[in-house]
Amino acid sequence: MGSLVKTRLGLMMFLEYAIWGSWYVTLNTYLTSTLHFTGTQAGAAFGTTALAALVAPFFVGLVADRFFATERVLAVLYALGALCMLGLMHVTSFVSVYGLLLAFCLCFFPSIALTNSITMQQVVDPGRDFPPIRTMGTLGWIAINLMVGAMRIEADTTPFLLAAGLCGTMCIFSLVALPHTPPRARGQRVTVRSILGLDALAMMKDRAYLIFVIASVLACIPLTFYYSFTNAYFNDVGVVNAAGKMTLGQMSEVVMLMAMPFVFRVLSVRNILVLGLGAWVLRYGLLAHGNAGTGMWMFYLAIVLHGVCYDFFFVSGQLYTDQEAPAHMRNTAQGFITLATYGAGMLIGSFLSGYALDYFSTTIDGVVSHDWPAFWLTSAAGSFAILLLVLLFFRTSKKIIAAR
Repeated sequence: MGSLVKTRLGLMMFLEYAIWGSWYVTLNTYLTSTLHFTGTQAGAAFGTTALAALVAPFFVGLVADRFFATERVLAVLYALGALCMLGLMHVTSFVSVYGLLLAFCLCFFPSIALTNSITMQQVVDPGRDFPPIRTMGTLGWIAINLMVGAMRIEADTTPFLLAAGLCGTMCIFSLVALPHTPPRARGQRVTVRSILGLDALAMMKDRAYLIFVIASVLACIPLTFYYSFTNAYFNDVGVVNAAGKMTLGQMSEVVMLMAMPFVFRVLSVRNILVLGLGAWVLRYGLLAHGNAGTGMWMFYLAIVLHGVCYDFFFVSGQLYTDQEAPAHMRNTAQGFITLATYGAGMLIGSFLSGYALDYFSTTIDGVVSHDWPAFWLTSAAGSFAILLLVLLFFRTSKKIIAAR
């Protein structure tokens, strides 16, 4: 594979995650601060991402893998996504916002799987070539959020305009620059069970893996608290350029990904997961007690902990799943754990986070105020409960093998 193809795939990843990052971090800031949605409404709107994660496997399995070339499917999805984002700039009611946001997510989230697929099909050695190409996506996320923060547009509709423009760019890029990738499974029989990865349910006969799956689904609930409302919280308490500062989390994620092979050599799966969950407890405690003045260091530390929080639990969990799955079931197992976490787990978390924000909010003379410390301490308590679950019931001394 030539360097030109790698460059094009890297640019594809950069633009893909720039689209996602342009609106995702600041969405609930706009919904709560500008449109004055309740926490429950904002949480439900944010939950459209999880609904799309539930539907995406059907789409990828039924359409992109069997009927049309991947790059052409991507072009159509990006074009429709651009129209949805332009529409979001002009609606204000909950029903309209929810409908357009769900339509956009149904277009965008299949593209995440498809960009991964097109990369892995085009590179010679996915284990060697995919990680640096995928890192370009993290850089795209960082770049767009630095832009959004610097422009101070977190509470208006401009992020939707940026997303629409990036979608339009990706539509054209998909047609003129991406390598041709024909459908891999044309003519093959498809079942709902295979698409959803339900054959992997057999793996849960192993008690340790069953506890891991339960903990993973539960861990997505406090994860969604962070994703849904951290930017709104920072803006509410007066943090300047909140979106830009939050990119430190993605920077720390890159550093931790580079350190993971060493971590795998010295720590067991159980210890890695415990450290990840412990970092979540600490992070929420820091968010509860920090402020935009003398306590700003707590906010910085909470953001930088993202690498440990995410990589030590979710990335390690994906690798643990791959290691535990039989060779013929690895793709199926990944599909199942993704459906359980980013689908079911984050959907539950989206609604619970919105409900929690409303529960810890009061309205006086039409002005809504939030008890943010109580909100974050609730998240810390939930993370601690999951930590206890892993400590008490997840019994294994296995290590993740860094090189397969």
